[in-house]
Amino acid sequence: MSSLCEGSLSDCPVFGVAILELIEDSRHQTNFNFKTGYKMSNQVTEAFAQQYSANVDLVFQQEGSRLRSYVTEDPMGAEYKYFDRVGAVNAKLKGSRHGDVQYSDTPQSRRRVSFEDFYSADMIDKEDKLRMIIDPTSEYVTTAVYALGRQMDEIILDAALGTAYTGKTGSTSVSFPASQQIAVNYVESGGATDSNLTIGKLRQAILKLREAEAIKDGETPVCIINAAAENSLLRTTEVTSADFNTVKALVNGEINTFMGLEFCRTELVRKDASGNSRVVVMPKSAIKMAVASDISAKVDPIPHKFHNFQILAEMSAGAVRMYEEKVVEIKCDPTK
Repeated sequence: MSSLCEGSLSDCPVFGVAILELIEDSRHQTNFNFKTGYKMSNQVTEAFAQQYSANVDLVFQQEGSRLRSYVTEDPMGAEYKYFDRVGAVNAKLKGSRHGDVQYSDTPQSRRRVSFEDFYSADMIDKEDKLRMIIDPTSEYVTTAVYALGRQMDEIILDAALGTAYTGKTGSTSVSFPASQQIAVNYVESGGATDSNLTIGKLRQAILKLREAEAIKDGETPVCIINAAAENSLLRTTEVTSADFNTVKALVNGEINTFMGLEFCRTELVRKDASGNSRVVVMPKSAIKMAVASDISAKVDPIPHKFHNFQILAEMSAGAVRMYEEKVVEIKCDPTK
């Protein structure tokens, strides 16, 4: 090889021509590796080098979890974990000197969370690595980890709006109540009409949380929105005007804080049966997440696959809604 070119192989014109010819031949092999007899990764051939490049661009995707920092997290070491809830009691008036103490029956209950195992895996042939001018392994690992991060957000959203389990053994189901929903056609005054996310709906959500004393001192509730809901707010004068909002939303084209809320955007926002977005407003104490095994990733050669490289990312996690009063759902028409 040294007699044909100097420097790295990627700088060698002879090597480049050979690689391109090999790539052209591979296009007619229907993704089958004739040397090993195994089918190659369904997507890896798309990354075969067609020009010299130093990086592989990741497909547009949400890069990991965005909601994890907005819930309360605890480790988990068993199949189920129970979170105890202690309710409020009222103070009693001391009636007379040396009188008997009257005890309060402090309300207690618990919520149960179970975890599930998730993974993302792919296989890269050794021949794939040789036929590629760039090594895709790190990008494939990153993509696998991103997938689990998005799965964590789905766990959180499903816990916020789904069925919670309570009782001594966690066998009693509690559905998300209609009383914590703001209708898609809610307006503060005038005739009801379907809308996307509005200032009036946000005010009503905050009112529900405050009337229930659902926000702890120092907590800042989060509003979990999608791009359509964010765009709806950006068309609102109160959001974009410095006269109303100290955060100039139009500077960056996105909303971060407004009306005492933090905003987190994700396209994983759930939809109801009518196609309405289910925007969630909640404080951090609303959801408990139990992580039995945090996200981990590794690349290993697999002997029975001719020592091809397996990329595997794994995690075990679950979440539960602790109090219905701490979660408000705003139904939003994404077409408005």
